Amino acid sequence: MPALQVPPGVEGFLSLVELPDDAWRSRWDRIVAPDGLKERLLNFVLFSLRHRARLDPVGLPVHGLVVLSGPPGTGKTTLAGGLADRAAREFGGSGLLFVEIDAHAFPSQLLGESQRAVARLFERTLPDLAARGRPTIVLLDEVEALAVSRAGASLDTNPVDVHRATDAVLAGIDHMARACPNVTFIATTNHEAGVDVAFLSRADAIERMGLPSAAAIEQILRDSISEVAKADGFDARALSALAKSCADIAAIGGVSDGE
Repeated sequence: MPALQVPPGVEGFLSLVELPDDAWRSRWDRIVAPDGLKERLLNFVLFSLRHRARLDPVGLPVHGLVVLSGPPGTGKTTLAGGLADRAAREFGGSGLLFVEIDAHAFPSQLLGESQRAVARLFERTLPDLAARGRPTIVLLDEVEALAVSRAGASLDTNPVDVHRATDAVLAGIDHMARACPNVTFIATTNHEAGVDVAFLSRADAIERMGLPSAAAIEQILRDSISEVAKADGFDARALSALAKSCADIAAIGGVSDGE
């Protein structure tokens, strides 16, 4: 299914796609994730999109926000797209809209412009999209660039502008939770400590995707090699040994990085 045209003048949209799309199936089926993670994500997204509108925001406050945290290269962004496609198949009918936001499009050298751009996204652009009435999933990729930790903001940045921009994100998430129950957010981060704690506190779930185990690496290798070789062409013992070596190297790298 071809991507939809992003309305002219809209800031920060990387893509706008109508799902399901058969080309997206592998984003769900072939990403290797920790046991139970995919089921929890799918259950949450379906619950949020189907039932949030009838929930009392005081009795059961649900923001419609899940955070995927983990090192770069673990498949968070790809899995988020696969999750949207899988959810769309559950809905059937006219399907679902999937929007990917470029978090790096909003920081600006102009005082106050970051805040205004973020406010436009959450107060005008996304509500206009939600008004179409379709179930919608919004991906905030590398959200640490958007909801910057105010406690740890770099001295290289304007601290006032960082505070205002992050405040605008928080207000926007709150506004969308109240006004647009057909929208659910998936945020990814490579650096959870760089995300503002108030943003994380609004997440209904925080799921962490660590570096893959030896068994997961072996599964990934088998799947990748199957693209170019027959299954009976594998040297199972060699593949297992290679996967273990990769896991050992990754573990050493994680320790040296302080993880």
